Amino acid sequence: MAKKPSEPNCREIVDLLAEYLDGSLEPATARRLRSHLEGCAPCVAFVNTYKGTVKAARRLKETDIPPELKDRLLSFLRERKIP
Repeated sequence: MAKKPSEPNCREIVDLLAEYLDGSLEPATARRLRSHLEGCAPCVAFVNTYKGTVKAARRLKETDIPPELKDRLLSFLRERKIP
């Protein structure tokens, strides 16, 4: 008899969340994740917070940094040989 896959734990939910929300999880894994969420209020709260954060980040405008700051940052990175 084949062993039934276990329900993911809370840590696994965190690790799989981005893939779950963008729909790239395997269907069986997504079902197991949804099953966990049905009975875990802390994970549901985390998922809702994560969704809100993603939504807020998408509303942010892209702005250019001032040239002086850009030059200072690049100089700092070059001095430390950070790519």
